[in-house]
Amino acid sequence: MQDETPSIRDMLAVNLRAARAARGISLSELSRRSGIGKATLSQLESGGGNPTIETVFSLSRVLEVAISDLLDHRAGGALTVVRGADVEVLSGEGVDLRPLRRIEAGDGVFEVYDQVVRGDAPQRSQGHVGVEHTIVQTGSLLVEVAGKTVEVGPGDYVAFDAREPHCYTASDGPVHSVLLLQYRADERLDGRPHPVLKG
Repeated sequence: MQDETPSIRDMLAVNLRAARAARGISLSELSRRSGIGKATLSQLESGGGNPTIETVFSLSRVLEVAISDLLDHRAGGALTVVRGADVEVLSGEGVDLRPLRRIEAGDGVFEVYDQVVRGDAPQRSQGHVGVEHTIVQTGSLLVEVAGKTVEVGPGDYVAFDAREPHCYTASDGPVHSVLLLQYRADERLDGRPHPVLKG
């Protein structure tokens, strides 16, 4: 028998409420700090709305929690199989992400994503906690970090400090890749430790 995986909306609703409560931040204050409308935040906390990558990353930055703390549900077991077709896609300006797994090892956390850079728009990030590791499977990917741009293709690997502003652009058609985000469990954007949410 297969466990039913909660939707991204359901996981975000529960985890967003918990993260906001743990920080003692009102909905109005979260709206002010994140630039996301109060009505939109209320809808997200109720399990509604249509969360985007940009929304989740902004909430992650403001609440100083990992992206997977907002999107993850913990499943145990000796064998874990994640079927791509069963994972809800989180879309952004130019990227579709499928969160596959959160792995905790000591004080390190690793988030594994199936990533498609669509090619219709660049995907920009103002920066977030961790180190991004990307392995390109198909296509040609332009990666810009702090004003420097490199091009990587099938089989190539690139890594960088994700706190720096960065951008992914598919140079000629969709790019399929694996994204691994690595960080310390207590890491914050400013590098200082903070208490990890217990859930």
